[in-house]
Formats: sequence, C-alpha cells, structure tokens
Amino acid sequence: MEQFPHICSAPIKYKYANDSDADYKKTGKSSLKFQLINQREDFSFALFSGGLSDPKLVAVSNVISFANPKAPLYPRLSQGKSWNEMTVTWTSGYNVIEAVPFVEWGMKGESQSRSPAGTLTFHENDMCAPPARTVGWRDPGFIHTSFLKDLWPSSVYTYKLGHKLVDGSYVWSKSYSFKSSPYPGQDSLQRVVIFGDMGKAERDGSNEYSNYQPGSLNTTDQLIKDLKNIDIVFHIGDITYANGYISQWDQFTSQVERIASTVPYMIASGNHERDAPNSGSFYDGNDSGGECGVIAETMFYVPAENRAKFWYSTDYGMFHFCIADSEHDWREGSEQYKFIEKCLASADRRKQPWLIFVAHRVLGYSSSYWKDASFGEPMGRESLQGLWQKYKVDIAFFGHIHNYERTCPVYQGQCMHVGKSHYSGTVNGTIHVVVGGGGSHLSAFGPTQTSWSLYKDSDFGFVKLTAYNHSSLLFEYKKSSDGNVYDSFTISRDYRDVLACVHDGCEPTTLGS
Repeated sequence: MEQFPHICSAPIKYKYANDSDADYKKTGKSSLKFQLINQREDFSFALFSGGLSDPKLVAVSNVISFANPKAPLYPRLSQGKSWNEMTVTWTSGYNVIEAVPFVEWGMKGESQSRSPAGTLTFHENDMCAPPARTVGWRDPGFIHTSFLKDLWPSSVYTYKLGHKLVDGSYVWSKSYSFKSSPYPGQDSLQRVVIFGDMGKAERDGSNEYSNYQPGSLNTTDQLIKDLKNIDIVFHIGDITYANGYISQWDQFTSQVERIASTVPYMIASGNHERDAPNSGSFYDGNDSGGECGVIAETMFYVPAENRAKFWYSTDYGMFHFCIADSEHDWREGSEQYKFIEKCLASADRRKQPWLIFVAHRVLGYSSSYWKDASFGEPMGRESLQGLWQKYKVDIAFFGHIHNYERTCPVYQGQCMHVGKSHYSGTVNGTIHVVVGGGGSHLSAFGPTQTSWSLYKDSDFGFVKLTAYNHSSLLFEYKKSSDGNVYDSFTISRDYRDVLACVHDGCEPTTLGS
C-alpha cells in the first residue's frame, strides 16, 4: 500500500461505474468494457461502493475463463551473445514437469527444426521489499528462453512456440517471423530505434496502479506502424513502471508483443527495475517497488555475463553498442567501469564505425538537472567522459529524464564542433541525447540556458538511427503523437577521421622510424 490508488493485485484494474452513464447512481444501471489478456488464471468482475477511500464489496460476477490459461504467449526476441544467434523468451503456465518447452523454427519456406528452451521463474521471497513481496505479489508463471544459433545473416526466419505435454500431445502458439542480424561490419541499410521510460497503459481506458504513462500507447503504436522500417529496438530502462505490482509485467509484454516478437527488443536497467533499499543497488531508494532487478532480468534476456549486473555489449551490422547499468557503480576502478572501457576499446571502427553508449540515468548532459547545477548525475561525467573522448564515442543515449534533448559534440562542457544539422571530419566530442519521453509523465527543463544544448522538447517521442553505409548516418527524433521528424542531423566521415588525433583522444606515438 505504498502508492495511490491503494489496490492490490486483485483488482488488476478498475473503472468507475458512472463513467459510461452519469445517471448510474439514480438508475443503478451502467455498461463497461474491459480488455482481458491471458494471465494464467480465471477472472471475475467485482462491484464496489465507496470509491477508493472506503471500498465495500457489493457483488462478484461469474468466472471468465480462457480456453487454455497456460498457453505460450508474448514472445520477445533478443540478440544472443554472438551476432548469428537470436534468443526467444516467452511466458506460459507450464512447468517443465508438465511440458517440455521448445521453439520450432527455420528459414522462411524451408524445413523447420526444433531448439529446446530453458525455464525460469521467481518467487515471493525473491523480492526485496513491499509491495512486490506483499500486496503486489502475483505468480508470474514460467519464463522460457530458447537460443536459435548459426543464423544466416540478414535472412527471414519463421518460428512458433511449443510445449510437449507428458501425454505426448503438443500446445502451439501462432507463427511469428524475424530477420536475423547482419554480419558485423556488413554494408547494408540498418535502422535502430532508441527510447526510455515508456511503461504501459490500458487500451480500454481503465485505471491501474502506477497509472502515469500517458504517452506509452502512442509510442507503441508508432513503432508498430513503422515496424517494417525498424531492425532493432533499445528500451533503455524504466520498462513497465510496475513498481512491485507484478501482474503489470504481463500487461507490458502483451502491449509490445507485435514489436518484440518481430525485432530484437533490447533493454537496459533503470531505477524502476532495480533500486530497492539495502539490495546492492547504487541508489538506495525503492523505485522498483521491491523488484530489485529480479523480474526484469528474468522476463527479458540480455547477453550479459551476469544478468544481475545488467551491463553488456551487442553488435548490429555497422553499430557497436555498449549498454551500461546506471543502477550499479560505474565510477573509475569499479567492475563496471572496467567493462565499459573494454567494450568501447573492442570496437573495430573500420568494420563498425558507429559507436553508441547507452545508460538509463543521465551520466552525461541534461538541462533538467539545473537545480543542483550538475546537469547530469553527480559523478557521471567526471568518471566516464574521458573514456567517451578517448574511444571517440559518436552518441551517448540516456533516459530517466522524461523529455528529449540533444547536445553538440561535447567534451568537458565545451562544444567541439560547430553546426547543428551536419557533422563531418574527425570524431571530437560525443553527442549526448536524452530520450526519456517514451511514455511516462513529462519532465520540465530548467531556466538555465546551456551552451551545449541544441534542441529541447518536453514531449513524448523516440530516436531512429539509420546507417546507410560506413560513412553516412542519419539521426531522427520523432514525436509519438504523429511519427513525424522534429529534430535531425547527419554524420559523414571516413575511417581516417576516426583514427585522427584529437584532444585527449590520441594514440601513443614514438619518434622511431
């Protein structure tokens, strides 16, 4: 009972009886519509009087049942640990003692093979604090992950989820398809979408716990509308805002199913996934509602060495991504700092010229931090900007602040390139982008006018990167309301420009010849 409205896992969501008929209190008659998704249990509707402040149960409806409440649902794709591996994760009600999970898959139009899946779940005592381990607890079912390996580059595959029951019969999902990743360095059209802080919302207009992500459905719908022109998605923290009410993870995976079942849906850890008191998170609040990272790392696969430490690298064609975990220590000397430097240093810039850094909290620059004059998380830039400059990171993306902002290529608070719409030549300074307007309530900008900020927008939106080849990149900021472009720039350069010496970004030399 940490946050208004004070409801438990049941009811999962609610409406007011007089929403559809203002005369309800006089006539006692009203009609409401709810959208139900399969959550492995039967449903009932309950009527309460007294509102949220003094609820009294008046009546309970008959039971509503799904044909198969245990059915495999909500597949979400992710890059594996190698470029030619795709992982498929899904939710079902089947434990391994009841049914063996697998994926049937193959190239479109060709013979199909089967790959086994591992099965995980979590329990109430795995949660770190209320409400996740008290009133917010709900059984999550079982989470299955299968690894589809040795994929041919840029090829279309079909797949479906399966469970073989102990009696020899099968339960199947519907069929899905995806396009495999290009070979690292492959010269082809490659399109990446990045945003943070989206959350979920109810399409039926009902209310729920943590109901403050009004832009969520618009962002989801714009991505679905443009899905044929998207190759991979990065949702960089604050995934569901379930905040310890576990039923909402089903709701979120249902909401993004059309996206996550078609292209890799890569996530980063945010404060609303990880932070819980006395749980080892760098920040000691309870923004996760007691989830302490357990649910996010189980519901979504990421190619991390240790999924409890949510940092990892992944390649997509001409892109190399280094995803940090801002909820664990990133300062110099820490385990994560060593990972970040290793990840940045490992980029082969001839093959993968576009080097991207990602974290949830703003470890770089944001005008919305004006009150403490840090313009970013304290200790963020002082620990990391030397690495960004040394390894010539093109763009650093952040969420957490619920708006959009883009900087010039900046280093130590100074713009290193002039211009707003096109950059060419040497890589000097990193462009910092806050893209936390995925759906949650919007953040304001401060009154301070900073020299490094080029574009601000307190609205819902997302970024799309389009790599045309090794020398040309297009950046676009699109609003979720209409999908139109409101900010953009291009980068054009050659490999020698990446190699060129810049301030604090020079390779050692010798006078020997």
